[in-house]
Amino acid sequence: MDTTQTEKKILKAANKIFRNKGMDGARMQDIADEAGINKALLHYYFRSKELLFERIFRDNAAAFFDSVNEILCADKDLFEKIELLCHNYIDLYTKNPNIPIFINGEINKKGSGFIKRIFSGGLLKPDYSIMKAQIEKEIKNGRIKNIKPEMLFVNILSLCLFPLVAKPMMQITLGITEQEFQEMLEERKKLVPAMIIENITKK
Repeated sequence: MDTTQTEKKILKAANKIFRNKGMDGARMQDIADEAGINKALLHYYFRSKELLFERIFRDNAAAFFDSVNEILCADKDLFEKIELLCHNYIDLYTKNPNIPIFINGEINKKGSGFIKRIFSGGLLKPDYSIMKAQIEKEIKNGRIKNIKPEMLFVNILSLCLFPLVAKPMMQITLGITEQEFQEMLEERKKLVPAMIIENITKK
């Protein structure tokens, strides 16, 4: 097996193990077993569990941040951006249901120092400056209510992501099946941006 293929197998295995067990619960032997290689070869490619974890975390975060940045920096109307962000958040996490739990869980456990190190490694964090300027302009022009841009961003994120993070609890307490949950998410792609836009529009 060539070097590229071996590394791909390791990353695929590590992604599965870290998402299921987290950084603290995963062992290098688990990853080696999942990849179908010996532990010595795994250490040849990645010297430590910490370095491998940071690579996996960065790859997962990049999949999210890259698509978000594309929307934030696009030459589009503010309301259209809100619709696109909501659709993107829900769609991305529907296809990768473990990502929000994995990313949020590790951030909470490891704190700000870990995040700063991840971003210093080349990960491009979301640039909210363009959309923030749009919000401030729309407030000035009287199109939307006087809302802090940061509060609007938090509202978008929380309304989109909470059902995904709280999925097991919601299915039990609401008594809904997997199919019903997925149908609810599809409905929220339209419902959430409509609610947000209605709430901020100045009458």
